Amino acid sequence: MNVIGLAGRPGCGKSAAARELTKELGVARVDLDRVAWESYRPRTPVYWQLLTRFGAGIVGDDGRIDRARLGRIVFSDPRALENLNAIVHPAVTQRLRERIETARREGVRLLLVEGALLATSPHVDRTLFDAILWLEAGPDVRAARLRKTGRGTQTGRSVPMPSDGDAVCIDASGSLEETVEAIRRVIASLPE
Repeated sequence: MNVIGLAGRPGCGKSAAARELTKELGVARVDLDRVAWESYRPRTPVYWQLLTRFGAGIVGDDGRIDRARLGRIVFSDPRALENLNAIVHPAVTQRLRERIETARREGVRLLLVEGALLATSPHVDRTLFDAILWLEAGPDVRAARLRKTGRGTQTGRSVPMPSDGDAVCIDASGSLEETVEAIRRVIASLPE
């Protein structure tokens, strides 16, 4: 089984490409944003660590961590963002390891792992991946895509480009079909 990371800034097409590829037999997808959200459900160890670090003000009326409140703190303070990543990313990595093992047992041939920070975060265990692909599209293209999906236009928020050698760069500024085909070509070039 190949494990391929799809990374890139908001609006680059990670989710759309992953959804399209999972229509193929034997292809599965893991959305690391969802894995992260699961990791800090109420009363989990990560939930308590986040409350200890950031205070009860990050908890919404429903008892869950309010991602918007937490985001306002961490996206205005680089040190707070580092703290958040240091707390959440190890738990995400552990859950990802479990999902990889489950996919292997289920006979998945290709597991796509979608996460904006895969190519840039120091907390990512890159040994879990056969390759990490960085999808790149210009800010106008990303903004238009975000508007179309109703997610605003924040195209560059906290997602730096990877250093050379950290990821295979794919031009995702064209159509979804072109992006998916470029991803397929990279995957086909990997050793079995």
